Amino acid sequence: MERHVKRIVVLVIGWTLMALGVVGLFLPFLQGVLFIMLGLLVLSRESETARRWLQRGRQRYPRVDAKMKDWGEWWRRRFGRQPEKDAAKGD
Repeated sequence: MERHVKRIVVLVIGWTLMALGVVGLFLPFLQGVLFIMLGLLVLSRESETARRWLQRGRQRYPRVDAKMKDWGEWWRRRFGRQPEKDAAKGD
């Protein structure tokens, strides 16, 4: 049951980001390609097709890929787990 709920949440977030990306292609203040790439990144957890599209997007838009990697590193530093060696020092 928990797996099913996680899958639904991932799909909803991924498709929402994809929709924002499509809208962003037509609006100058919204980064369409970035939102599409983020949507594919989220959807790639559940879909092989999204993984392939994400790989093609990374090759075609290397600057967006670099932004996504920077964002991912920031996200992991901010919200990720502490590395095990640092956690062991605290004991």
